Amino acid sequence: MGVIPIRYLLAALNSLGHAIVYGLKVNLSVAIVVMVNHTAVTQKTAHVQVHHNATECDAGYDNVTKDTSADDGPFEWDSHIQGYILGAYFWGYIVTQLPGGRLSEMFSAKHLFGLGVMLNILGTVFSPIASKGGYPWLILLRIIEGFGGGVTLPATHVLLAHWSPPVERSTLSAIVYAGMSLGTVISLPLSGIMASDLGWESVFYIQGSLGVIWYLLWLLLVTDEPTTHRLISDDEKEYICKSIGKATVSAGTEKRNISVPWRSVFTSMPFYAIMVAHMCNNWGWYMLLVELPTFMKQVLGFDIKSNSLLSALPYFIMWLFGIAFGYLGTFLRDRQLVSTTVYKKIATGLASLGPGICLALVTYMGCNRAAAVTLLTIGVSCIAGMYGGFLSNHIDIAPNFAGTLMALTNTMATIPGITVPIIVGAITHGDTSVYQWRIIFFITTAIYLFEFVFYTIFSSGNEQPWNRVEDAKEPEATISLNMDSPISLKTEDA
Repeated sequence: MGVIPIRYLLAALNSLGHAIVYGLKVNLSVAIVVMVNHTAVTQKTAHVQVHHNATECDAGYDNVTKDTSADDGPFEWDSHIQGYILGAYFWGYIVTQLPGGRLSEMFSAKHLFGLGVMLNILGTVFSPIASKGGYPWLILLRIIEGFGGGVTLPATHVLLAHWSPPVERSTLSAIVYAGMSLGTVISLPLSGIMASDLGWESVFYIQGSLGVIWYLLWLLLVTDEPTTHRLISDDEKEYICKSIGKATVSAGTEKRNISVPWRSVFTSMPFYAIMVAHMCNNWGWYMLLVELPTFMKQVLGFDIKSNSLLSALPYFIMWLFGIAFGYLGTFLRDRQLVSTTVYKKIATGLASLGPGICLALVTYMGCNRAAAVTLLTIGVSCIAGMYGGFLSNHIDIAPNFAGTLMALTNTMATIPGITVPIIVGAITHGDTSVYQWRIIFFITTAIYLFEFVFYTIFSSGNEQPWNRVEDAKEPEATISLNMDSPISLKTEDA
């Protein structure tokens, strides 16, 4: 296929797969707003004292036309139950990370990724039936969806390790992982319109069925490695293989039989830098991804349609910014203007400081909805720096074990996905004022600042010695501070 390089076709399909997973992950955060009978829940929790700050919020509410009862649904789920439902996905997600990483490296990352997406599609289609059977059934179904979602990132890292030349890794990673925000951009407004005009069940039935077409294309057009693709040109195949030939083991059984140098991994500070950044950034990511529609409704007073559209706006800008930032990284590294290590630190710094500062400011905007939405948009857009930063850093330091490393860091980074909805529900229980959300946002800002400091000190964009298969014997158990030492990958940091 001469016009579009196959590696970019694969990246686009992989990106659409992530868009489907994330779209189906976040549609519940919008649908639940109209699934819950807020009037009944409020009456049940009327005994809870509400600290409503009139100076910050009442004036804003006077200008918002809303009929709360019109949004009432059939389910009397209080904020605690909603927190468990929204967090249940991550209970399954955390379990399949490490198995997903090793299975992707040992067998087929392509088929494992496809299976993970299909589990999300099927789980979404059956969500209305599970909801009507009782919230425990919905929680169980969301856990099963999480099983599928948990293998997608490790499988993607293995595919990127096989298909992305080092100098193009920022661009290809940005294209692939920008699908997360693309799915959010499409799903949030679409869910709001569907829930408002067609009923909350349509959110799950229609969106779930749309992923089947993608799955067929994925099976037909994607292979695990360039050497087995039927449509790839000889020039592109040779270019990819030569570019990554020194960084990864050649295709075949040799790749699949190597053992992970566990001791070296767990004594490597560059690895811990990725893990800490991943955990901290995911706290803010999931807090906004899952709870932003609730903040828009409770504090800013938007109806379901306006809520979903404005909640999607930050992720649309993030999608554009993520791809642009990926191309910028490729441009800078191709011309040797910055090293991989420096670029990773800059990108991750943007992804942490940007949203941290904006969230701290949001709660001082009162009910100035334009200012609040603007700050949220800027903050979420800055998170896109993670695509070229820590999120693809596993491939830089150890391409042979990229899937396993992603599984390890994403397992820890899934903990915020489980705890954030529960903690937010506990803090805001019976209190919809900006005061409670200020506590939540300030906690998030502090976590972002810690991420920035730790990653800046300990991260590296260089291949680590323990990645080299010929040197895979376990060294003594000393902490490795090899963050900037010279390596054999001259294409990376020439």
